[in-house]
Amino acid sequence: MLLHLLVLCLTPSLLQASVHEYRSERFMSKGNAFVFHGGSEGIYSSSPSDNFTSDSDSLSFIRFEKITFRRPEEVSNTSSLPIHAVVFEVEDRENIGGSAYGGQRAVCCTSDLAKLGVCSHGEIIHHPSLKDSSWPQVFGVSFGENELSATLPTRSVQITRTGMYNLYFIHCDLGLKDLVVEGKTIWKNPSGYLPGRMAPLMYFYGFMSLAFVLLGIFWFSQCARFWREVLPLQNCVTLVITLGMCEMALWYFDYAEFNEAGVRPTVITIWAVTFGSIKRTCARVIILMVSMGYGVVRPTLGGFTSKVIMLGVTFFAASETLELLENVGAVSDFSGKARLFLVLPVAVLDAFFIIWIFKSLSATFKKLQTRRLLVKLDVYRKFTNALAVAILVSVGWICYELYFKSKDVYNEHWENAWIIPAFWQLLSFSLLIVICSLWAPSQNSTRYAFSGSSGDSSGEFEKDDYTLTLIKPSPVPSHEVKNLSEARSLQVDTEEPEEDLEEDKRE
Repeated sequence: MLLHLLVLCLTPSLLQASVHEYRSERFMSKGNAFVFHGGSEGIYSSSPSDNFTSDSDSLSFIRFEKITFRRPEEVSNTSSLPIHAVVFEVEDRENIGGSAYGGQRAVCCTSDLAKLGVCSHGEIIHHPSLKDSSWPQVFGVSFGENELSATLPTRSVQITRTGMYNLYFIHCDLGLKDLVVEGKTIWKNPSGYLPGRMAPLMYFYGFMSLAFVLLGIFWFSQCARFWREVLPLQNCVTLVITLGMCEMALWYFDYAEFNEAGVRPTVITIWAVTFGSIKRTCARVIILMVSMGYGVVRPTLGGFTSKVIMLGVTFFAASETLELLENVGAVSDFSGKARLFLVLPVAVLDAFFIIWIFKSLSATFKKLQTRRLLVKLDVYRKFTNALAVAILVSVGWICYELYFKSKDVYNEHWENAWIIPAFWQLLSFSLLIVICSLWAPSQNSTRYAFSGSSGDSSGEFEKDDYTLTLIKPSPVPSHEVKNLSEARSLQVDTEEPEEDLEEDKRE
């Protein structure tokens, strides 16, 4: 909860999403211009309307409300050059700015360009779009003499072409280098206030909520039916399913409320992120525990308990931090640069989980083969195959994701960006289905559980792996080895019919 409070304190001005609020934001010097980025969102088009008003529910627009520019008193004794609001679709980005004789590109009109008659000195250079001559939209306001503030008239810009739209406030006046901007802009799609990149995710999380409910009905009914046979491992799976149901429902309500009101519900977002982080942590820890043979070939994790807990807590902290900063206070459709630094620890911990899981699976396989626990060995073989497929698919998708982002520098393919987070949810859900099918509660659940009488005691399991033989054992005579092997084979032959007979009786 301390991390949650810290995020709330650090991002008080960013808790609006489709409502982009500016609180004394300063301009940055870029080339020969002073620039402030007002927002970037994917917006779906709406039909052109002659009687356009921003109150229409089915229209797309960007509305400017109470945009006020303030300058210091010491420079207020003169009038200023205009401060422009520039709205353009990302495909028209080359229409902003220009250069004289193929030289360095500039946003503000230079003296050389003014001599060529291309623009007026001090104005913003822009050219009409080939698709719509009325775009980019450029309008502004100037300071009069002795004025400390200038307010942009309230206006709405209708969006009639689907695209990634960018808003920049730009001026070319050196006397306004300490200028600040206040106010807000409201961005709306035809279906609501959700940014275009997020809009499909609302329906996706609704679908995933239904999928988790169906899986929960199956799993909980099996647990209720065979409640006497439920194993500790199956209780862990129940926890993951419950967390998944809560996470998907919270994400759906988060996006639904955001779409309706235009303001992201911070509390719901934090809870959705927290449930998701807990679910991912529990899922990884449970898979690791299964790989180590917990509940199947050993009753406890022994000396590894503290290490597993430490890894799980570290992963939760890294994942929670990443998701909070990525989702709480997300104003625009561009991912923040902080994400690049926070993804790395999560990726390293994930890799550590994978290496430890497969090393543990290898050791468990050897023990199961040595003890000829064929039923458990078959389950572990299917489990390992599912994990291997999931890892291979994950690596392939990561490569595709890197390719996608490297080719989409300006977010031109924003309409398909929702598929990337949706894929990871589908992959983890598919793996959960496999685990549920392998370890579903049934009348034969005890066949997969740890049993001290079946020769898979945890003491022997751990001793073979982690103890050193200090005294060389004496050689066993060949006839004793032969008798011992015959006795073991006879024991296995007698145990298997008894198991089959017991299963027939249960059925």
